[in-house]
Amino acid sequence: MTTTADRKASGKQAYRVIGTRPIRHDGYDKVTGRARYAADVPIVGLLHGAMLRSPHAHANIRSIDTSKAEAMPGVHAVIIAKDLPINDGSEIDWGQVMANPRVFAELSMASRKVVFQGQPVAAVAATDPHLAREAADAIEVDYEALPPMLDVLEAMKPDAPLIHDTLTAREIQSRIDRGQDTGAHGNIASHLQFKRGDIEQGFKDADAIVEREFTTKMVHQGYIEPRTTTAHWATDGHVTIWTSTQGHFGIRKSIAELLAVPESTVKVVPMEIGGGFGGKVYINLDAVAAVLSQKTGHPVKIAMSRQEEFEGGGPTSGSYLWGRIGADKNGKITAAHIWMAYEAGGFSGSPMGSGAMTGLSPYDLDNLLVDGYDVVVNKPKTGAYRAPGAPQAALIIEAIVDELAEKLGIDPVDLRLRNVAREGTRAPNGVPFPVIGCAEVEEAMKAHPHYAAPLEGPYHGRGIAVGSWQNGGGFSSATLSVNSDGRVSLVTGSVDIGGSRPALAMQAAEVLGVEAEDMIPSIGDTESVGWTGTTGGSRTTMSTGMAVVAAAEKIVEELKGRAAVLWEVKPEDVAHETGVYVNTKSPGDRFTFKELAAQAMLTGGPVTASGTSNPRHLAQAFCGNIVDVEVDPETGKVAILRYTIIEDVGTAAHPSYVEGQLQGGTAQGIGWALNEEYYWNEGGVMANSSFLDYRMPTSLDLPMLDTVLIEVPNPNQPFGIRGVGEVSLVPPLAAIANAIHNATGIRMSQLPMSPGAILKALAEKNAASSG
Repeated sequence: MTTTADRKASGKQAYRVIGTRPIRHDGYDKVTGRARYAADVPIVGLLHGAMLRSPHAHANIRSIDTSKAEAMPGVHAVIIAKDLPINDGSEIDWGQVMANPRVFAELSMASRKVVFQGQPVAAVAATDPHLAREAADAIEVDYEALPPMLDVLEAMKPDAPLIHDTLTAREIQSRIDRGQDTGAHGNIASHLQFKRGDIEQGFKDADAIVEREFTTKMVHQGYIEPRTTTAHWATDGHVTIWTSTQGHFGIRKSIAELLAVPESTVKVVPMEIGGGFGGKVYINLDAVAAVLSQKTGHPVKIAMSRQEEFEGGGPTSGSYLWGRIGADKNGKITAAHIWMAYEAGGFSGSPMGSGAMTGLSPYDLDNLLVDGYDVVVNKPKTGAYRAPGAPQAALIIEAIVDELAEKLGIDPVDLRLRNVAREGTRAPNGVPFPVIGCAEVEEAMKAHPHYAAPLEGPYHGRGIAVGSWQNGGGFSSATLSVNSDGRVSLVTGSVDIGGSRPALAMQAAEVLGVEAEDMIPSIGDTESVGWTGTTGGSRTTMSTGMAVVAAAEKIVEELKGRAAVLWEVKPEDVAHETGVYVNTKSPGDRFTFKELAAQAMLTGGPVTASGTSNPRHLAQAFCGNIVDVEVDPETGKVAILRYTIIEDVGTAAHPSYVEGQLQGGTAQGIGWALNEEYYWNEGGVMANSSFLDYRMPTSLDLPMLDTVLIEVPNPNQPFGIRGVGEVSLVPPLAAIANAIHNATGIRMSQLPMSPGAILKALAEKNAASSG
């Protein structure tokens, strides 16, 4: 496969299609309402499912009585955990990672105890959704309520009540037993550590040291479409699932494991997805709907309500963060020690590893120590959320770096540039970076007019921050088919959640020499295209794009052979020049792409090709923010006045969609920083499980979010593309915290930095100054 290094022309000017802004192929269907989402699946004989969910955050299940529900007219089936074939009654180690199918089974339906409020315990299939809900509520469960563990630090204590009796901790690299004296205790599921250099000597060499701590709350991804699944278990044993998911091949694997059936008998059809942001990766309703279908002989649809999404979905972790960073008088960072504890929810698997990996990635450090802890608490099992774990890590690090700059009297961007990571710099885990654009991002921040613009009025402040996120790899598959009219069908296995259809089609069009409008991109189900990893991890446009390019290059070679047949020359005598095939023996002989397509059936039959990818050399993305705020000292409200996002995107395949990704991630970061939180009562029950009470930003809360696209091409991708969809969420938390500090002189120590929290901090500051 060709890469950027193989191309004779350099820079975006070498491309005809990449870097342009065609209308997205699925745009018409989506704006007119013709696009079909998971809730739109029409199927004959459909029954509706409903889940009974635990009202307790922590409780043993003594018994479940389903008799009243089963006796109701119109109810076709009622199931509990034992009806999932995987639940054989054996004990497992609940400290194992999220890939454990027994964990997925418990998330689908609790067997012996519930470990978060909203965990399913039973399900019903009935003739209409209202009856299904009524029947589910008629199920009687005898619970033995247990005290919930809601604080991550309390859960880590040696004498903390255990949420899981059979949980061992993963200490650094190897799993250890609960009884071993290794420092792992309480409800800690995993401990990860990165260490380099001499941390103690590094702090001795520092002329300024800043130490801070933060706490953050659990927050939801905020996607518009709740999860919905329809399942049909046919009489021949084949199961078909229509669902809202970011990764249908992963769902197929999980369903096969939970239902104890061969993977080849499960077909998963990914529907259009109304937002995911990482939250729709793991199995949730699918296996339950399938078992209900098997028992009733009918297809069954289950749709979550908004309340169920909040309580039973997969929000991101709350966390406790502590950091200590030192620098010498010249601004060289001499040592950094970061300690982070992430809430995993009811089962292990928080994103603390990503936080530990990315937080210090923008810096070239000789002495560092990073500790990350995965801690089980009685809250919903956490899921991915756009650069999972990285925003929390950036919050503690970028706030401290800003304070160091203030102490040393150094411009905050200059301090970062003096320690900036470049090609060859080792990441916290010791792996050297390939070509990266961190320095270019920070230089653009310093040169941007926003950075030098005057602030107007009291309680106005400006903050900056830089964040990092690695691009994911993994397998992807793509198939191209040339139609007789010269248009090209493209089938990939990557669900589109951010404009990947046009971005992938544009890469194929660039190679083939056709227009983006000549491409017909679609997303195949698990029986229509080769295995493809989840859409997430900033991998789709980059990695699936490589599979698309591989297939397109095969098409070019095939068409060279078809032209050679017509000219009666060898294929190597045919050249390809931007969609035109030239006979090098007789340069006047030329075929356009469409002319060759029209003669395909006369020169050998259909023209089709498939490609796969599994990139080993992954890219790193960096993003910087500049934000101006105004803090109202009377109400504590923070207004965002101006926001500039600067990101290295490698090559912007479709600049409009890249800009949209930057703006979308930043808008979510603003909500996370200022308003959003899961609010729990003492019993571990969520008190704000609706969009009325869970405060997300709207257009009225935001100014125009300006974007600057820095393009440092990724040398290992055919067009230099980097994944852009996640890193934009990393810096906003810290940038806004720094802006509030600049405006008020107070350093907030918790998120969200809501009006009430800011008023309290201002009052404490005024009391301290007057006292």
